Amino acid sequence: MAGHERRRNLWRVVMETEDQPSFTNSIGMRPENRRQMMVKLLWISIWFAYLAAPAEDVLGDHHGIVGDVLGGAGLVAFVGAYLVLVFRHTSQALERARVLAWLGALLSLAVVLSLTLGPAWLVLFVFTGIACGAVLPAKLARVAIPLVTGVLVAIGAGMPGEVGALIGALLIPALLGGFAMVGVRQMALTTRALREARATVAHLAANEERLRLARDLHDLLGHSLSLITLKSELAGRMLPDRPDAAAQQVADIERVSRQALVDVREAVSGFRRPTLDAELAGARTALTAAGIAVDLSPAPADRPDLSPDAEGALAWALREAVTNVVRHSGATRCEVVIAEAGDDMCLTVTDNGRGAPPDTYGNGLTGLGERLALADGRLETGPGPRGGFRLRACVPLSRRAVAEGPTTLSL
Repeated sequence: MAGHERRRNLWRVVMETEDQPSFTNSIGMRPENRRQMMVKLLWISIWFAYLAAPAEDVLGDHHGIVGDVLGGAGLVAFVGAYLVLVFRHTSQALERARVLAWLGALLSLAVVLSLTLGPAWLVLFVFTGIACGAVLPAKLARVAIPLVTGVLVAIGAGMPGEVGALIGALLIPALLGGFAMVGVRQMALTTRALREARATVAHLAANEERLRLARDLHDLLGHSLSLITLKSELAGRMLPDRPDAAAQQVADIERVSRQALVDVREAVSGFRRPTLDAELAGARTALTAAGIAVDLSPAPADRPDLSPDAEGALAWALREAVTNVVRHSGATRCEVVIAEAGDDMCLTVTDNGRGAPPDTYGNGLTGLGERLALADGRLETGPGPRGGFRLRACVPLSRRAVAEGPTTLSL
């Protein structure tokens, strides 16, 4: 059963971490809405600031009207081809032949515009090298990037005037930018593969848990139902000649059915009840994935006085508190402390976020308070000592319940 418990905890951490918002979740993924598309386009467009030199060459009085028109059209065509490659190909891979065709078009435009309009257009080779690193496999990119850089040097060296400094200024960005994009592309591919693997692991874990629960229920109910069937047949044969023996068989049937019901409830509750150790691991993973610094004090290793129901209530409180911190607080730091306070075990979660007025608490905290009340616990919420929000959940230790003794009802 310990192995099953570890697999359940791993599956819970995997699934809940997947639901947490993080920057890494968007790496290698296709934009799903207009906002994501605009953010990705903005990141790509930042680098177009380096096209200021070609744009100034077209808008200035450096060429005739024909040269300005052709240069502007060529610049627009180059930017469009670059966006098709870097923006679309990183979301949905294009065919190899189409990728090579687009790269050939970029390189051709860079060569033609540089030869006809002057040194200001040599910066197009930097963007061509970056595009090679972004869309080509690593082995092919390691050849294409130096090749594009070599064309840059060859064309620049043949230009009249002092262009050596310009070539030197563009040589490093062409090589560094291209090979940096090779690393970015590999990271995106790796992230995508890890995401698919995690989804597969979660799916397999879910299937295994379904099979485990089915096996547990079969083992729990198979013997009991068989015994109930046998005793029912015996009771039927004993009636009406031996009513006392039949009554004994019916009593046995009732006892077996009640025990079977208890076993099923324990199996289902054990399957659904979270544990503090698993939730602590999940909290650290979720907060770290959301970019929130976490100060998580280890829970007491020995908790003999903490009943399973009380531990489950604290685990649910930790899950709800961490979810609120990640989704609503805007915090940059979160502190989690689990410690004894008199006859209680208390969980305290404090963040440095924006906090929330009491009248805005949602159904999550309301349900959490009800869940703690079922375990004879209590929930306290309010501003933290240094701002932010603090949640404190306390449940009684079993020694307090023993000390108080049973409750007597007067009728």
